[in-house]
Amino acid sequence: MSRTTFPENDGAHTPPDRSQDGTGDGPEEGGVTAGRPERNGAREGLLRRAAAGAGLVTMAGAGALLSVGAFLGLYVRPVSDDWCALWKARDLGVLGITADFYRTQNGRVTNAFLTGVLYADDMTGPKLLPALLVVTLGAGLFLLAREALRALRLPVPAVALAAAVTVLEALLFFAGTRPYQALLWAPATLSHTVPSVLGVWAVIWAVRAARGRRRARGAAVAGALLVGVAAGMLSEPFVATAGTAAAVVGLLCLPGLGRARDRYATTWCTAWCLGLGIGLVLLTTSPGARWRRAQQPEKPLTAGEIGETVRDWLRIWETIGGQWAYAGALAAGVLLGLAVALAAGDRGPRKRPGGTARPPLWLLAVLPVPLIALASLVAAYGLRSGYGPTGWTYARTWTSFLVPFLLTLGAYGAWLGHTLGRRFGPAARTAVSPGPEQAPEASAPRAPGIPRARRDRAVRLTVLVLAGSLTAASLAALVPTVRTTATQTVSRSVAWDRQNTRIRAGVADGATEATYRPLLIGGLAEPFFTEVYARDWAARCAATYYGVDRLRRG
Repeated sequence: MSRTTFPENDGAHTPPDRSQDGTGDGPEEGGVTAGRPERNGAREGLLRRAAAGAGLVTMAGAGALLSVGAFLGLYVRPVSDDWCALWKARDLGVLGITADFYRTQNGRVTNAFLTGVLYADDMTGPKLLPALLVVTLGAGLFLLAREALRALRLPVPAVALAAAVTVLEALLFFAGTRPYQALLWAPATLSHTVPSVLGVWAVIWAVRAARGRRRARGAAVAGALLVGVAAGMLSEPFVATAGTAAAVVGLLCLPGLGRARDRYATTWCTAWCLGLGIGLVLLTTSPGARWRRAQQPEKPLTAGEIGETVRDWLRIWETIGGQWAYAGALAAGVLLGLAVALAAGDRGPRKRPGGTARPPLWLLAVLPVPLIALASLVAAYGLRSGYGPTGWTYARTWTSFLVPFLLTLGAYGAWLGHTLGRRFGPAARTAVSPGPEQAPEASAPRAPGIPRARRDRAVRLTVLVLAGSLTAASLAALVPTVRTTATQTVSRSVAWDRQNTRIRAGVADGATEATYRPLLIGGLAEPFFTEVYARDWAARCAATYYGVDRLRRG
């Protein structure tokens, strides 16, 4: 019913309509600004642009660090295991080095095959591998996160998602204690980063096949078996991590539990675990693996040994927890979740069609923690068994559980950001607004103070600023590490090239011995790392690589 205003009315009984004179936000009913919806829309759009801007800045910062890391691959020169891989790939070929690893080294057949391919053209492959890892892992994580958001019927803000992925990658490669080994040293990345890349892309394949026909699903299951076998002969820590996660997911998705509509998820997880198990059996029963285990005295699994393993496990997580930059994964997730909520605007949550069952939220939130803890504990036991009391310090092996750890932090942050964005967003205010049949006079009187719409925008802006600042600070904390790694890598490459030219000139003149000055980097072994030449495998491999009988210390 319209209101009639008489000329003699001085406003004492009828409040002025401030929604038309631009002097205020207009009256609010139930927390919803009614006078100027276009002004609220403009402010919401401004907040969305601010979130997109924060995502662009974050992506640029993390991308710059990753670009430097990828570019440094061009300055990678042989060190430690590179010396042996180079001459074996050259003299034995791909199949020869694969057989050598199986019979005399460690039994990692997939690792040996990839090593033969990578070093087939001297150091060309190891120089390009860092850039390949950054691109393939980043693209895989982006697509995997996009599939997760779509499965939850949520919008996909591409900029914020790309920013979160690049932050996670930067933290994975540069926040640890051995950044050179984590990204630039091919033997470590083949064993501990490539498996995660394979696992991510295998899951993407499985998820996309789930929307296809029976033939596509069958191909995905067969692919899971084959990729699992390959991964099982590539990295034992990855087997522990991926196998544990797949086994639990497969059990949760059993049709009888009502969490899945059919047996596809359980079948895929079963094939994946079976493949990992076959690969691990082939690895552990190989002559090379038996020889390697013989180098470290086998200890019985006593209470004391279990206690030492737990202490090693605690030292690992104490080291990880001591790097506060990992909090950037949580902050980047908050930015992503807030961007998702802002992209949804005033739309309520989209319902899942057909009432598709899914695990309860608390289970999804809690489950990753014990899985990561168990996988890392198994990895700590393997490191102690293989390398002794100092095995836990081999930080390059942590990648297998650092990837799910960072993803979990990012997911927790995304949940928090999305929850805050929805709690203080237009949808929350619309949910409590009075219906059209409810008269304004019947609504509860609005408390004096800041209008709810303005307060909610302030809360979301505060969350955006805090999360963006923490993300930027975590990336800034990585800059000294990247600078030091770049300086050491480039300086070593210059010195190595000079020394390499001198050695090859001597060999061309018929020299049977060469003088080599160790060029240490990344905590890795170099020729003359031990006083006994007969035990100096690095010096002997380097001598074989150069075609001389012996190296002399320079």
